[in-house]
Amino acid sequence: MANKVNPNENPEQGWLQVLAPFFNTSVVIDNRAVNGRSTRSFINENRWDSVVKVLKKGDYVFIQFGHNDQKVEDPKRYTNPHTAYRNNLIRFVTDTRAKGATAILFSSIVRRNFNEQGTLVDTHGEYPLEARLVAQEYDVPFIDLQYLTEKLEELYGVEGSKKLHLHFKSGETPYYKEDKEDDTHLSALGANEICKLVITALKKTDLALKKHIK
Repeated sequence: MANKVNPNENPEQGWLQVLAPFFNTSVVIDNRAVNGRSTRSFINENRWDSVVKVLKKGDYVFIQFGHNDQKVEDPKRYTNPHTAYRNNLIRFVTDTRAKGATAILFSSIVRRNFNEQGTLVDTHGEYPLEARLVAQEYDVPFIDLQYLTEKLEELYGVEGSKKLHLHFKSGETPYYKEDKEDDTHLSALGANEICKLVITALKKTDLALKKHIK
């Protein structure tokens, strides 16, 4: 989701990083996502407060966490999905609404995690469910990117889905000096494919934002 360093050279791209061309010029995207952050660390680093300070009526806040909230070995990032994670999402929603802005919750995108039988296996546990529950209980627009990206990975298949992520042999790209196999983060293709899923989902909502889609 985050903007990546050296965007003209770096094969890794976040989906929100490449979303702007799907909207007309009336939409300005201020991407505050940062690699490696959980709901806990995003709050504790005062990143959320910096978002709230600039929010105004008519803004939209895209909220997607989960990957790093799972880091049970890291107390600075880990959140229990049923307690801290849930309550952090609720805080994001209520703070956003208090400023007259609109929150949109997204479940996490899947990791490319196929087993030996070619079945895509979930790695996110209860986190996507809690995002869905918060969305239902607080009447928040919800885009189930876990489901949508699961279908995307399966469509590309075990081998083809490598193109959605960062799979490079040494020397294949100047950015990576050694072999790269990353099934979590996205390539340019993967980021753009997810943008297409997001745009299609937004068109099905009642949000005024969809009027600005090209």
